[in-house]
Amino acid sequence: MSTKANTFAKVGILSAVAASLCCITPVLALFAGTTSIASSFSWMELFRPYLIGITILVLAFAWYQKLKPRTKEEIECACEEDEKPPFMQTKKFLGIVTVFAFLMMAFPYYGQIFYPKTNKKVAVVSSDNIQELTFNVSGMTCPSCEEHVKHKVNKLNGIVNSKASYENGNAIIEFDRTKTNETEIEKAINSTGYKVTDKKQFN
Repeated sequence: MSTKANTFAKVGILSAVAASLCCITPVLALFAGTTSIASSFSWMELFRPYLIGITILVLAFAWYQKLKPRTKEEIECACEEDEKPPFMQTKKFLGIVTVFAFLMMAFPYYGQIFYPKTNKKVAVVSSDNIQELTFNVSGMTCPSCEEHVKHKVNKLNGIVNSKASYENGNAIIEFDRTKTNETEIEKAINSTGYKVTDKKQFN
């Protein structure tokens, strides 16, 4: 019984990590300094609901295996009672696995906290130099993706304001065109692994 629960716990961890891999990768890419891999697993977003479902079912079955009443044969067999079970076969371990799995599944909702805040002060000589562009960006699937795009764009000189939305599939960038241009901004976005598919000028 313990072995079965342990096996299902491991499967639960794997499916939980897989469920949020599309949003974990951008954060790992940030720390690794390899931004181009950020969108490597964005295709997995389509399978996220199924993977979450699998995780919950697997963990529920693991807990069932751990908590279900013992059979008469198991009670009569005292061989398992003589020794303390390994930690990985205890309820405590399964509890840790369950908490970790749910943290992984919720990662898309808090992953953006790992990105440093970039509060830039830009000296604008003339408001006539300020331009705003909307870039249609493919591949973003969660708030972590948004932060990754903004983080990369904000490294450029002359960025006044930047917003990204995975729901709208775009990034709205306000910049001083005497210090940077749309080509450089597009390159910065593309370097994250997400791709600019179109852009629109507002002013």
